Amino acid sequence: MMNKSKPQKIIIGRLESISLPELGIESLTVRVDSGARTSSLHVDNITLVKVNGKPGIQFDIHPEVHNVDNTVRCQSELYDVRTIKSSNGASEQRYVIQTTAKLGKLEWSIQITLTDRSDMTYLMLLGRQAMGNKFLIDPAQVFCGSSS
Repeated sequence: MMNKSKPQKIIIGRLESISLPELGIESLTVRVDSGARTSSLHVDNITLVKVNGKPGIQFDIHPEVHNVDNTVRCQSELYDVRTIKSSNGASEQRYVIQTTAKLGKLEWSIQITLTDRSDMTYLMLLGRQAMGNKFLIDPAQVFCGSSS
């Protein structure tokens, strides 16, 4: 009988630093939220455009939470539009993009909804779908997966 070894899961904390290289974001502090199904990102100035002849979207990200003057204009193909129910029970239509995320040495494709999180402490939530079967969360830790 063969012993199939499962890939070892990376331990991450309640806060991590990820990169979104396709969007030009080198380091973004995210709140890891196993209660949220979908990842969400705070963006401003959404504009629908064509990208490579397909429906696309442009938007602004402020990668430094305390420096709104630092703005990165991003562009991506539009992956989907979904109705998302927020933690306060309200439903809203959100644009969805698919992009590469990088945490430590791991790179993988994630879907992110674009929304107004200006009243939240962290600009991005990393939800269950994006985490998949890759991570174990240690809520007592912060930035432990980012450094691996």
